[in-house]
Amino acid sequence: MQKLFITNRKNQKIALVVEGEEKIGPLAFVMHGLGGFKEQPHIQAMVEVFLENGFIVVRFDTTNTFGESGGDYEDATTTNYYEDLEDVISWASKEPWYKEPFFLVGHSLGGICTALYAEEYPERVAGLAPLGTVVSGELSRSVYTKEQLAEWERTGLRITPSKSIPGLMKKLKWSHMVDRLNYNLLPNVKKLVMPILLIVGEKDESTPPSHQRILFDALLGPKELHIIKGAPHTFRETKHLEELRRLVDKWIKNYAI
Repeated sequence: MQKLFITNRKNQKIALVVEGEEKIGPLAFVMHGLGGFKEQPHIQAMVEVFLENGFIVVRFDTTNTFGESGGDYEDATTTNYYEDLEDVISWASKEPWYKEPFFLVGHSLGGICTALYAEEYPERVAGLAPLGTVVSGELSRSVYTKEQLAEWERTGLRITPSKSIPGLMKKLKWSHMVDRLNYNLLPNVKKLVMPILLIVGEKDESTPPSHQRILFDALLGPKELHIIKGAPHTFRETKHLEELRRLVDKWIKNYAI
């Protein structure tokens, strides 16, 4: 395992971990969601499943999150997360263990970033697993009430408690929503012809099953949609993580081995 620090196009520090690089197997990149980090239990679970199946795995902290990379969470945008994904893949492409096509896995905001990348470079992506993914900025906005949106825009900040880091209050600028509205997977969804795995929690309120069905119905290639009973947006309970592992493992074995 290698823990490294590289710089992105803005000369900011990105922390990443490469595992299994001594293998000759396929490659996967695993990306967290908004405010997430590379050590979250659901990220670790997905990394472990890919490693168990002989993959080389790269996971990283984007900038503007709560991991080890540079920037501040309040400045987080879909654009900056997507650019960091591009920059990590660009860095990896110069390493001796790099292989194409590779697998992309992302949760939530990381999900839409990996899917956007797959739409832009479909020939590079062997399989895509956008879990609890953002489908579009418009759908994201629809989960907030008019009052919540008005307050966020008026104050310039949305302040919420972190569930992954107890005691932390997350502050996110209104510019995040303005930026997010620029993104939508559906106009170019026909480019996603690689095998796709969608997984969402039954009780996900951020990227609910109804949003995932819209994306699933639009996909033309090999596709799966699984709803984990009783699970919220971020999988933390052991039973939900075990189900996540089982589903990802079965999918890998179907399409990568």
